[in-house]
Amino acid sequence: MKYTKLPLSFSEQVALLQQRGMQGDPAEIEKRLQTVNYYRLSGYWYPFRIPGHNGFPRTDTFHPGTNIKTVWERYVFDRALRLLIMDAVERIEIAVRTKIAYHHAHEFQDPFAYATNPASLDHEKRQALLQRIATEVRRSREPFIQHYLMKYTDSKQHLPIWMATEVLSMGTILNLYNASPRHVCSRTAELFKIPPKVLSSWLLTLNTVRNICAHHGRLWNRELGTKPKIPKIKKYPEWHIPVSISGNRIFGVLTICAYCLQCIPPHSRWKKRLHNLLHTHPDIPLTSMGFPENWLESPLWRAASEDLAVPSATHDN
Repeated sequence: MKYTKLPLSFSEQVALLQQRGMQGDPAEIEKRLQTVNYYRLSGYWYPFRIPGHNGFPRTDTFHPGTNIKTVWERYVFDRALRLLIMDAVERIEIAVRTKIAYHHAHEFQDPFAYATNPASLDHEKRQALLQRIATEVRRSREPFIQHYLMKYTDSKQHLPIWMATEVLSMGTILNLYNASPRHVCSRTAELFKIPPKVLSSWLLTLNTVRNICAHHGRLWNRELGTKPKIPKIKKYPEWHIPVSISGNRIFGVLTICAYCLQCIPPHSRWKKRLHNLLHTHPDIPLTSMGFPENWLESPLWRAASEDLAVPSATHDN
């Protein structure tokens, strides 16, 4: 099929939305469209479109009563949610960088072992990882790197691991973790009291979510393609009883963030900030985010909900 749609002026976009059943002040609708692209905002009004019959896609017509104010509230909520998650991911990422560098350097008693000792990294992953590290170090404009390379001329261009990890992307940090010896991975995962494979899965998911946030993508009701491992019930019953934590939507990510932040000193008030965000937007359908009806009964969330009036899981249209 050939794409034949032509660009519409803001006023034409307003008229099209009204024709399809969007309610609200036309001036307000146009104001929103002038600051947030029609196509981006369409992801937030998509759930309000009437479903098609017999498995066909949703129609272009909105449910009766659909108002731009409700759509805009979801956009505003999603933006605040992304900022909150980015804050959590930053703290977790920095803690993981710190632990990997520390345990790797002490495991081999050499700050350059990752680059010079073949035993320091998985053989099959080592060469590609070192090339990636070198590329990211070259791209960095951090003054401490230039100072180091000028002062220590015998370094052969390698940085101590505690310097290198400061300029690597989160994706490369994940690759470094996965390529590190088992003991280094285990000691790093001890910070969160979880198995190394679970931490690897969490870091992959958090990196995916971080990239969505960095590109201002819709997050709140998104089904995640990269699903984190949930710790097994035998050793980690709090992840299953009385509330089963699922990893397919953002509730699982929020739970992982809340859990990890409790393991990183100083302990933050991140959980309560999330509760306050939900309380500020009581009309957001939490079930679309993967929240179970009884989510506040989970031991992982119960403590933070004390003395707070927060909404139970509500349903989408």
